[in-house]
Amino acid sequence: MFERFASAARTAVQDARYEAERRGDRRIGSDHLLLALLEDDELARLVGVDAAAAHDAADQLDRTALAAIGLTLGEFQPTGRAALGRRVPLMTTGGKTVIQQALAKAAAEKARTITSRHLLLALLDRREPDPAATLLAALGIDQPALRARLAATA
Repeated sequence: MFERFASAARTAVQDARYEAERRGDRRIGSDHLLLALLEDDELARLVGVDAAAAHDAADQLDRTALAAIGLTLGEFQPTGRAALGRRVPLMTTGGKTVIQQALAKAAAEKARTITSRHLLLALLDRREPDPAATLLAALGIDQPALRARLAATA
C-alpha cells in the first residue's frame, strides 16, 4: 500500500516510527503521525503550529497524565530512544485507521497518490480520546478553518 504514498507522506509515516521511539512508545499512534507531519515546515505553516510547539504540547500532555496518577517528573527529559529492537513497530488501531482514512480520502478525490494533506485530513477526523485529537485540542487548532485551508490546497 505504501507504494501509493507521495514521497513526503511516506517520509512522515517513516518518521512517525522515530517519534514513537523518541517518546518511548512501542507502537506508532496517530499522535506520532501528527508530530511527524508537523516536521514539514510547509504543512506546519498551514496548520499554524511548528514542530517544536507540538512536541512541547505532547510532552505537557504526558506530564499531566502522569500527574493525574500521582507521578511528577520535575525537569526530567527523555535521554534517548526506546529500545524497539530490529522489528518494525506495529501501529495502534488509531494509527491504522488514519492510514486507511487517508487512502479513502485520496480515492474520493481520485488522486493517484496519498499525500501528507490526506494524512492530515484523516487525523482531523479523529475524536478524543484519540491521542492526535487530544494533541490538536491542546494546540488550539481551529479544525474547521484548517479543513478550509486544506481544501483550498487540493
